[in-house]
Amino acid sequence: MNYVLALFLPPLSILLTGRILTSIVVFLIWIPAILFSGGLTHPMFILLAWILIYQAGEERRARRLRDD
Repeated sequence: MNYVLALFLPPLSILLTGRILTSIVVFLIWIPAILFSGGLTHPMFILLAWILIYQAGEERRARRLRDD
C-alpha cells in the first residue's frame, strides 16, 4: 500500500497546488518513468512538486499583500 502511495505522491502533490494540467502531464510522464527507470527520476518530480507548492504559497502571499 505504501508503494502505491509513493507512486502517486508527486502528481498528487502538484494537483493539490491547484495546477490540474501540470499534474496530468506529470502523471503521464511519471508512471512510464518509474516503470522504465526503476525510479531514478523520483527526486526530479519531488523537486518539481515542492517548487510548485512554494510558488502557490508565494502567489497567495502576494495576493494577500496586494489586497491589503
